Amino acid sequence: MPIKPRERIMMISTHGYVSATPEFGMPDTGGQVVYVLELSNCLARMGYRVDILTRRFEGQPKSEKVSDGVRILRFPCGGRDFIPKETLCYKIPEWVTNARRYVKSEKLRYAFINSHYWDAGLAGQALANQLDIPHVHTPHSIGAWKRDNMDGDPEELERIYNFGHRIREEKIIYDECDVLVATTPQQRDVLLAGEYDAPQEKIRVIPPGYDDTRFFPMSSASRLAIKQDLDLEGQVVLALGRMAKNKGYDLLLRAMTVVFKRVDDVRLLLAVGSTEPNDNETRQVEQLKRLADELGFRDRVMFRDYIPDELLADYYRAADVFALSSRYEPFGMTAVEAMACGTPAVVTTEGGLWEQVTWGLEALYANPFDPEAFGHAIATILLHPRVKDQLTKFGSQKARARFTWTGVAQQLLRVLQSVELVAAPHDVANGWDHLPPSASRLEAEEEPWKVEAYS
Repeated sequence: MPIKPRERIMMISTHGYVSATPEFGMPDTGGQVVYVLELSNCLARMGYRVDILTRRFEGQPKSEKVSDGVRILRFPCGGRDFIPKETLCYKIPEWVTNARRYVKSEKLRYAFINSHYWDAGLAGQALANQLDIPHVHTPHSIGAWKRDNMDGDPEELERIYNFGHRIREEKIIYDECDVLVATTPQQRDVLLAGEYDAPQEKIRVIPPGYDDTRFFPMSSASRLAIKQDLDLEGQVVLALGRMAKNKGYDLLLRAMTVVFKRVDDVRLLLAVGSTEPNDNETRQVEQLKRLADELGFRDRVMFRDYIPDELLADYYRAADVFALSSRYEPFGMTAVEAMACGTPAVVTTEGGLWEQVTWGLEALYANPFDPEAFGHAIATILLHPRVKDQLTKFGSQKARARFTWTGVAQQLLRVLQSVELVAAPHDVANGWDHLPPSASRLEAEEEPWKVEAYS
């Protein structure tokens, strides 16, 4: 299906705080928002027009310009409060009604829909059915894989993460969409097997990207100056991200027992807070601090809150090792950003990135459930300059060669041009023949839905 410049593309990312300058650290706001914004901006630079459709809540504006050719359109559902991504699915029918009404009233025509995560996949498939538009779905995270890689009581995990409902809906989305984008070969294998059994012919592997105008290596002297500006001393192992159990920060603390025994002048920097932590996040951070106390090295662990986006690259450059210790990780974009900045990375084998790097040349990887092995991998980089120098050089080269946003956008367009996208063969009256309607639907706003146009 040839996609011509100046055509309009619909991106859907319904959960979290999606904005032109997102405040990372807010609930459900992280790498996926970056993915959608960066891919949209890159497609716009190629000549396309992109509308990012998301949920409107907490008094957010109806529309927002991101860049030339990219705007955010927000539609309400489920009230004015934030709704976690695990339960937003129940309000998606109302969101679709409002989004469809706007698209029809403005007579907008889209070449295709690209939805992100399963809540947006529900919305994307419904709009594809109703508007006769091809649908490309990018799961980012897969429910069955996440469930199978999380520790804890199964009943409690089901209560929190809504896995049963999620997996049922994911199966339908994967069967009905036109193209299914996996971010790693490992994710593709999960989609093909077990509970999903997705059609192999519609799956394409396209990795996430990073902004190579922000994340790039600097000289050793510049890195040292940055470290001093950030009030960091000695060798630093960095881990950062939102506060969530699947990120494996407790496993990393146990791994650091090995590192602290082998390396004298090293400290661990955990930047795992958020700007507005909820009770669960606060409780998890306190648990990590208590664990560091129990392990006997609390004084060698620095806890810092959310790192502002404008300082992120400098924190990568200030670190001597970046550690990605997740119990479950769809890909591992933070590790790619660190590698792009010239910082050696030790990445989890419980995610997708490790299969795409050469061990010992571009990065090291280990299983975080084996803390001793993970710790020895970190210590190896800190103790052996030749290993560190090699990872610095070839890791950044790998990032530039494989994971820039320009490359991701080009791969997506090539996929669309190489496969035959078939729009939905039927126009479902309400689009929700498999999802029960929301228990509490809001009336549509009385005022006409207007947004500022852009060229």
